[in-house]
Amino acid sequence: MTEESRRRRKPSAGHPVLAERVLGLLASGQAASRTELAALLGAAPSTVSSAVGQLMAHGLVAEEGTVSSAGGRPRKTLRLGGNDGFAVAAELGGRHAHVGVMQAGGVLTDVTTVPFATADGPEAALPGLAATLEALAEQHGRELLRGVGLSLPGPVDVVSGVVTLPSRMPGWNRFPVRTWLEDRFGVPAAIENDANCMAVGEHGAQPPERRQSIMVKTGTAIGAGVIADGRLYRGGTGAAGEITHVRVEAAHDIPCSCGNTGCLETVASGAALVRILRERGLAVASTEDVVRLASDADPEATRAVRQAGRYLGMVLAANVNFFNPDAVYLGGILSTLEPFVAAVRSQLYEGCHPLVTEHLVIERASLGADAGLAGAGRFALQRAVAQALHTATGHHP
Repeated sequence: MTEESRRRRKPSAGHPVLAERVLGLLASGQAASRTELAALLGAAPSTVSSAVGQLMAHGLVAEEGTVSSAGGRPRKTLRLGGNDGFAVAAELGGRHAHVGVMQAGGVLTDVTTVPFATADGPEAALPGLAATLEALAEQHGRELLRGVGLSLPGPVDVVSGVVTLPSRMPGWNRFPVRTWLEDRFGVPAAIENDANCMAVGEHGAQPPERRQSIMVKTGTAIGAGVIADGRLYRGGTGAAGEITHVRVEAAHDIPCSCGNTGCLETVASGAALVRILRERGLAVASTEDVVRLASDADPEATRAVRQAGRYLGMVLAANVNFFNPDAVYLGGILSTLEPFVAAVRSQLYEGCHPLVTEHLVIERASLGADAGLAGAGRFALQRAVAQALHTATGHHP
């Protein structure tokens, strides 16, 4: 097939990818009408209407009421069939897990934080978390549970559902997390890297015209998730957004957790700031300690945090110049510090072409600490509707 013919070729109404994207947009709350679906998918209204009709015939989509559109005819609103379903989700940290319930339509509820010892390994740590999620499911009606989502602080192979070579998750490498969850809960499960979860969660909360964005997670480690044309971009091997291991001159030969030396992580992450401030004689043991000192305007901590923001901004500028996104969102605990955010923003304006920054939005994630949890919940609902599509039509998710 020539490139020209490939560009001209569009998915048919019954194309499984189109149907899955329709379901995903309805599940996330990003679209609620045929018109909105057509705009977000870049597809002909007739194609979208035909796809919606087929999904309605399978009971996967339902139609209800109407809303008035400015200057146009009232349009019928769409929802998932049986939209009283929900997913439970968790975002894992080093010592705690953020848990909550994602309702169909993209509303996050019942958010809380519970202890979670990642370093104990999956077989020891997961049962307690599963019990917490089971309790949440029971509160909302266990029979309505559609999926389980998990955000993990390490690389994830989404095809096989395992964590791959995590530097800060001892005992988790190649553990079948998704299978474990599906066996425990009896519903589809989705696992994903934390930066990707944050990117998807924040994208769902932003105006739909922001189709390209980079979400940067700035915590003990650094990660990034990329949204391209409204969808998560994983790259050829799922490693898109791996900016933490870009070599930077200022890092010299400092050893990194990846086994290399001179990576961005060694000078701009929370772990790096702990090391740097300890070397300067400050009593810090965690990234939270660094944030506490900087929030209290400690001069050494503030200076170190601002420098870390500059280093991150330098690496990010190259990516922003190349990708030309609509927005850069900053999440993670370091993004709560204004000197850090200001330094990143300043470096982007200094290091990027004026055409790139002309309309560029640079801001903290609007969902704050809930961005990753929201993303995990969205992934769970998307996997659930993909499985439902497979069951109803025979198309593989």
